[in-house]
Formats: sequence, structure tokens, C-alpha cells
Amino acid sequence: MIRERRRELNLTQREVARRINTSTAYIGHLEADKRHPSDKILGRLAEVLQTDGRDLYFLANPHTVEMLQSDGHGLNLSAWDEFRRDSGLRRSHRIKKDEMELLERVAAMGNVPGTRDFIYILNTIRYALGR
Repeated sequence: MIRERRRELNLTQREVARRINTSTAYIGHLEADKRHPSDKILGRLAEVLQTDGRDLYFLANPHTVEMLQSDGHGLNLSAWDEFRRDSGLRRSHRIKKDEMELLERVAAMGNVPGTRDFIYILNTIRYALGR
């Protein structure tokens, strides 16, 4: 992923290395999956490659993805699934069908950590629209 994104941005390994203050060889090792970057390097890489730091973190630490997705039974619902199924929460916040469709699109864009975050997002949108 690092190599692919670097090439999309027309950057050389040398340019990336200079920007994150490391060696060109180190960038080559990261791209070849021969080295494991520190969190500090991941943060710098995310900035230089103009990408989400979480994506890089999970690529570098695949075991964390498994830990986050597992509930001990392998049946962990996403925050969107929980939110969608909680009719009481939706009713208490008077969420309309068009708002649910909007929130579904938000959920598809990336990881929303919890069901209450959807309420926060919705209230922010409502405020921006003057509702």
C-alpha cells in the first residue's frame, strides 16, 4: 500500500524518506514488508502519503484488526448495524428516513466507532442545515 500510494503521488523513495526523516533503504524495507514501522513513523507516513493513519496502522498491525472485530464469538456488529437496529434510539431522536439514508452513506465512508457517534453526526448536520 505504501508503494502504491507513493507512486500515485509521484514521489520517490528518497523523497518520502527525506520528508519523514529516515533512510531511503528503510522506505524500501517498509514497502517490501521487511520492517515494522513505529507509530511515530506511521504518523509521518500518513501525512506524506496523504492517507488515513488508521489504514496504515492496521496494515502494520493486522492483529489489532482481529482484536477489534472479535467479541469472543466472532459475531461483532458494526456500530451502524447496532444503530440501525435500535429503533428506540432512532425514535427518541426523531430520525427520519432521509436522515437514516444519509447516515448510512456516512457509515459506508469509514469506521464510526459507536452508535452515539451517529447521533452526534446527525445533530451536527441538522445544526448546519438549521433544522
